[in-house]
Amino acid sequence: MRQLFHQISINTHGKGLYMLSPSVARWVSQSDIRDGLLTLLIQHTSASLVIQENADPDVRTDLEKFFARLVPEGDPIYDHTLEGPDDMPAHVRAALTQSSLSIPVVNGEMALGIWQGIYVYEHRQVQQNRHVMLHLQGE
Repeated sequence: MRQLFHQISINTHGKGLYMLSPSVARWVSQSDIRDGLLTLLIQHTSASLVIQENADPDVRTDLEKFFARLVPEGDPIYDHTLEGPDDMPAHVRAALTQSSLSIPVVNGEMALGIWQGIYVYEHRQVQQNRHVMLHLQGE
């Protein structure tokens, strides 16, 4: 059993889903691990990771509209406003989604479904530089 680590940085420019799959797939294919488990961890508390449809962009737009209704900015319930009106809602959104993902690797490729993609889900309005740690273990 072997294990490898890698960090990917992605610049976001506001709320939305940012495709991460090509960068991750490239790193996995360049490793010499054929079968194993890939774990991804986003190293932030106001963004998250999701596996979502990668074909129809309306899915990503609708997801953002749903979260805007579910977790609105400017709600007077929030005490944490030090970093701006979008920060506490971003923390709530991140808590409702995922900070890590586990994906099987089979024959040197991620075992994602045909319409699945890995995304960084940015919950803040302003540009951010996000870091995702990858851990691949296997043979």
